[in-house]
Amino acid sequence: MQSKAPFESHLGNAIPPAIMVLVMMWLIYWADFLFIYDFQQLGVVSLEISGLKGIFFMPWIHAHSDVKHILNNSVPALLLITLLFYSYKEIALKVFLFSWFLTGFLLWTFGPHNGSHHIGMSGVIYSLAAFLFTSGVLRKYLPLQALSLFIVFLYGSMIWGIFPTKERISWEGHLSGMIVGIILAFVYRGRGPQRPKYQFEIEKELGIEPPDLEGMYNEKLRILEEEALRKQEEMRNVTSEIIVTYEFKPKQIRSKDDEK
Repeated sequence: MQSKAPFESHLGNAIPPAIMVLVMMWLIYWADFLFIYDFQQLGVVSLEISGLKGIFFMPWIHAHSDVKHILNNSVPALLLITLLFYSYKEIALKVFLFSWFLTGFLLWTFGPHNGSHHIGMSGVIYSLAAFLFTSGVLRKYLPLQALSLFIVFLYGSMIWGIFPTKERISWEGHLSGMIVGIILAFVYRGRGPQRPKYQFEIEKELGIEPPDLEGMYNEKLRILEEEALRKQEEMRNVTSEIIVTYEFKPKQIRSKDDEK
């Protein structure tokens, strides 16, 4: 039996959490039509004790009068949660839960005290997008940096959602989510996938001093220079000890009488 590739295995573990969140969103949206009770009353109401329950229920409730609300949140939620559990599986659940509760709490604490009910998954979506982008930048790890660019490419325009540009849109919830996501990225920057370390970084952590390659090269060069100077000195000494003596002997001229 052929085993699954790591990519397929990790992706298979990342998709179910996203599907569960999506199913929960749509089940509650459907239940809002079945019951007389207005589920929107379960949203966050800033600085009111009764609005604290919205911290738990806000992400799951969407305006039943406008299906675009839940549709606009479904695709980003599915994609971002899948990317979160695929890339940061070790801390993914914690990041999601903190994004859920801290975004709601921040909105309840600093949101407008005008009795508005803040609902929807968009605050969590902003938190996850901010976490994935900021975390990829902080870790300086190429695959996660590529993921950051991917998030910017898909949802870079979301930045405008933190400003009060449209009525009936909780820009305070978007801003709260973004702040929470950035904070979580810094808190968990040492957890999850990390850039592989080079050999010299590992040796430095272990207290192993790396070899002084420059010093070794300079020492070798010094030895070679000293050896060359020593040989030149020896050659000069040998040359100075050689004495060349020339002796002139005139050639004798023999006469004919001597030959007889």
